[in-house]
Amino acid sequence: MTLASTPIQKGHSDDENPCWINGAEALMDSLRLHGVEVIFGYPGGAILPIYDAVHKAEKEGWLKHYMVRHEQGGSHAADGYARATGKVGVCFGTSGPGATNLVTGIATAQMDSVPLVVVTGQVPRPAIGTDAFQETDIFGITLPIVKHSWVIRTPSDIARVVSQAFFVASSGRPGPVLIDIPKDVGQEFFSYKKVLPRETIPKGFKRLGEINDEDVTKVVELIKNSQKPLLYVGGGAIASGAHEQLKTLSRNFQIPVTTTLMGKGIYDERDDLSVGMLGMHGTAYANFAVTECDLLIAVGARFDDRVTGKLDTFAPSAKVIHIDIDPAEVNKNRHVDVAIVSDVSEALSKINVIYKNNPSESKTKNWLDKINFWKNKHPLFSPPKDGEIYPQEVLIKIRECAPDSFITTDVGQHQMWAAQYLRNGPRKWISSAGLGTMGFGLPAAMGVKAAYPNSEVICIAGDASILMNIQELGTLSQYGLNVKIIIVNNRWQGMVRQWQESFYDERYSASDMSCGEPDFIKLSEAFGVKGILITERDQLDNGIKSALDFKGPVLVNVRVRRGENCYPMVPPGKSNAQMVGYENCENIA
Repeated sequence: MTLASTPIQKGHSDDENPCWINGAEALMDSLRLHGVEVIFGYPGGAILPIYDAVHKAEKEGWLKHYMVRHEQGGSHAADGYARATGKVGVCFGTSGPGATNLVTGIATAQMDSVPLVVVTGQVPRPAIGTDAFQETDIFGITLPIVKHSWVIRTPSDIARVVSQAFFVASSGRPGPVLIDIPKDVGQEFFSYKKVLPRETIPKGFKRLGEINDEDVTKVVELIKNSQKPLLYVGGGAIASGAHEQLKTLSRNFQIPVTTTLMGKGIYDERDDLSVGMLGMHGTAYANFAVTECDLLIAVGARFDDRVTGKLDTFAPSAKVIHIDIDPAEVNKNRHVDVAIVSDVSEALSKINVIYKNNPSESKTKNWLDKINFWKNKHPLFSPPKDGEIYPQEVLIKIRECAPDSFITTDVGQHQMWAAQYLRNGPRKWISSAGLGTMGFGLPAAMGVKAAYPNSEVICIAGDASILMNIQELGTLSQYGLNVKIIIVNNRWQGMVRQWQESFYDERYSASDMSCGEPDFIKLSEAFGVKGILITERDQLDNGIKSALDFKGPVLVNVRVRRGENCYPMVPPGKSNAQMVGYENCENIA
């Protein structure tokens, strides 16, 4: 039986007629109707009525709730769940500090366009505005970092608001939404009537118009006439599920593909047409390609500063096509010649249909030969097998041992090395790109594992980042989440140190993590998680393989060279062709 068809206090109902339940039970039944099976959260006073309904939902068997150790961990876990599945992630937090602890996770999802429904408890309605215990205006605090938000004033609004919340979070450009529910609203009984998914549309919502066929024709003509085209693909293509359409487009016209950090996984990086990631720590050949291309086809990308470098030198000689679902991104940072505001997969499909009906011979052979020359002359660094372990070796070993795993990362040098060296399938690369949130990787991995319990999930962490949310080892232990955490440990805030070395005359202010570093193995074992320490190269292969083979969560602490920098690197204020950190790069573009 569902909550909605169970007599709760008085009265009786069936699936066609309203029933008499309280606001918390109405919330849970509305979430059930929207396909929610997993929630991440942490209880507290103002949200206790909702957690009482969570208890009933778990007893009924349709819900699995994961109690995290910190609300930020809950929001990141819901984020990881959403990125891996394409569904809306859901997390709960109580009022006051519980709600404010969610803010970083909400902002992370907003920057990377991840659909979340965040539910917060609030003090009772009569206490709102009185500075009551654990009262904060989370509605006001989060206004700049959500797509929309609601404060529920009457329980009869809950079903409608939940339906609208899922619609807003997942439609158009995805993003987080917030529902704030006062405690007494959760306790109040009322006559509940279901609202089904997409049954109610928020006021002011505008559907995208039809794709202009003339614009599609212009795009095809530009591609046909181009001799040096480049596909520049971002996270919007992944959100749209446009993997097959992109592959077809690239192969039809023989166009090389470069991706942003958010776009990793949209195209097979082992394919000859892939040039990997571009931007600040992108491959040399991707950055040279974007500098010399004559046509840049931006697909679900937003011309972020970490990608473009000095903006007026980004694809300086290229005509630009921009395909994106968000009209606000078009002409925001770069003037474009043709724009298609549309779902990415739909737009690419229309382009492919035109090609199929009127195929043409590609003009890109010389262009591809030049890119292959760059690939051969300037490959990614291949670490030597002497001295201390190179951090790049760790990523190469993970690539060899777990080629099909889901990868989550924290933020820093290890993140960039992972982006450079790992090859990920669709929705299997999960990393905080826009906000750059340290501490994201471990809880995000929990969310992925909750979604795909039979898949390999690996978190790549730094020794500084992992400490931001290391308490979530307790969540792994409690629920037996078989996540593998690989710490690339150089005992620094690695990217901060690299910038201090490069741009601040080696003044290493507050970036050395060696003093006060915990014994990660003892710490993980204290949480009930297996720990493995790797300090020598000959331990690397067996250490990582044994971690992957172990039936349970494992933390692997790999000690690597302290002074290794992440290259190539585009210095701030420079063009993408002015990379540093590899031989003769200034003479090639």
